[in-house]
Amino acid sequence: MKVSFEQLKSMVVFAQIVEQGSLTAAAKQLGLTRAVASYHLKKLETQLEVTLLNRSTRTMALTEAGMAYYERCRVITEQANAANQQIENIKSEPQGLLKISCPVNVGMQLIVPAINTFKRQYPKIDIDLQLTDDVVDIIKHGFDFAIRGVALRDSNLQATKLTTMSTCICGAPNYFAHYGKPTTPDELAQHQWVVYQLGSKILTLQKDGKKVDITMQGSLSTNNAAARTAFVEAGHGIGRIPLYDAWPKVQAGLLQIIMDDYKSKDIELYGVFPPGATGSKKLRLFVDYLKAYFVKQHTALGMRKG
Repeated sequence: MKVSFEQLKSMVVFAQIVEQGSLTAAAKQLGLTRAVASYHLKKLETQLEVTLLNRSTRTMALTEAGMAYYERCRVITEQANAANQQIENIKSEPQGLLKISCPVNVGMQLIVPAINTFKRQYPKIDIDLQLTDDVVDIIKHGFDFAIRGVALRDSNLQATKLTTMSTCICGAPNYFAHYGKPTTPDELAQHQWVVYQLGSKILTLQKDGKKVDITMQGSLSTNNAAARTAFVEAGHGIGRIPLYDAWPKVQAGLLQIIMDDYKSKDIELYGVFPPGATGSKKLRLFVDYLKAYFVKQHTALGMRKG
């Protein structure tokens, strides 16, 4: 049975009758008369040759066929509304609230500067930035977007890769003056580390196609990336630190990079969001802006290092 344009209209009316609970309420919602709404319902039942609603003067209830048919009609109505909303998003200036969760150090070093410039470009988009190193349940707590340094684990969420960040092994000059600079993985394994609790304690280094694993051990550990960098800077041990965080301190003489002939694993930064959020223009703009911002940051860091 082919569906006509007129039947599509009747299907939308039927979905509204079910959701509003009466012909009168559905007609009001759609801007129709009660008689027109009743006409569409009767026409559907005639075409389908089934009863969709059992009706009396005061009550109405879905039949088994009506329940199954309503689920399909509801999807059609939602898709039509989504299509209209997408066009409105394209036509209108983006606005509204974006609630974002982000790790503390990444937030302070990268995301806050990015939002500073993003807000100048899109002043009607409100930003609520929550900085925490906890992996929050973004659906439960009403977040539109979260930035994470690990691959997506929750299948209920969607994800997009934002950037890849290089890491380096660093220590303070006073630490190396006291304990010496390691030049081989075996020597490195004997040193004190400032351990980052949210990451793996196994450091994998690669050189000339060969890999070696080192267990990072030390008397000082933390669940905060900024605190880790501060402890390393204070001379309490060696740390594996993102290059964006370490480089300004290297330039200032506060940290020294060691064993840069070995490659350590990069950090991949992801953005995660609830299913269906890709229809939000303001979220798409923010994600695209972040990706472009990170490209510029990598280029600038590469030029400074060169």
